[in-house]
Amino acid sequence: MNLELEGARVIVTAGAQGIGRAIVEAYLAEGARVATCDIAEDALVTLPDDVFRMHADMGDAGHIERFMVAALDHLGGLDVLVNNAGIAGPTGPVDEIDPADWDTCLAVCLSSQFHCVRHAVPALRKSDNASIVNLSSIAGRLGFAMRTPYATAKWGVIGFTKSLSIELGPDGIRCNAILPGIVAGDRQRRVLEAKAQRRGMSFEQIEAEAFSYTSIKQYVQPDQIADQILFVTSPRGRTISGQALSVCGDSRMLA
Repeated sequence: MNLELEGARVIVTAGAQGIGRAIVEAYLAEGARVATCDIAEDALVTLPDDVFRMHADMGDAGHIERFMVAALDHLGGLDVLVNNAGIAGPTGPVDEIDPADWDTCLAVCLSSQFHCVRHAVPALRKSDNASIVNLSSIAGRLGFAMRTPYATAKWGVIGFTKSLSIELGPDGIRCNAILPGIVAGDRQRRVLEAKAQRRGMSFEQIEAEAFSYTSIKQYVQPDQIADQILFVTSPRGRTISGQALSVCGDSRMLA
């Protein structure tokens, strides 16, 4: 299927590893031009040479501004913004959460999306295929005990996305949220390990419990998330906007 993304100008935040890396590589395979940032400098240097990259902490508004200004200048405009940056945040009862950890989680998972969109919108208004994709989570639809900062941020992403769709639709900019489920990778493993330690259970027990609430008992692969994003941001997805699209194997609960 030709997604008609050749030459598209794309910004992906946190694109040097994990889901972000899969998104970057998928756009490159379609012939798009990509700019990305990441906090992991060692991962940034492993990106293909034709990717514009910068070190940036997405919890820092100043870092975000510097990256967005440089990326927009390099690309000479913008067609797609993918707000992928996120962190797992702390695991524990709400009354034991450190307020600083709460603030950091919301800054990276939610406020960074606002800062990126604020800089991107003037350029997106000039595109004939403008799209914003915000990474949320099924935790943003189902909630997640012991992970309140993360779940709160991801619920906020869905509200932010819907509001943007209504506000920016008349400008020809569509906006969707992607809600991954249990995604294969180091971050998911660390989350399950933290929960296992907190509850005095084995990793295998926690993993089995997590999958007991899904219809398809498999990890979501990062490239599956990338495929969904490419479709909704392509001209073939031109009437898809304001949606919270789950890629989760039909998860009914997070434990």
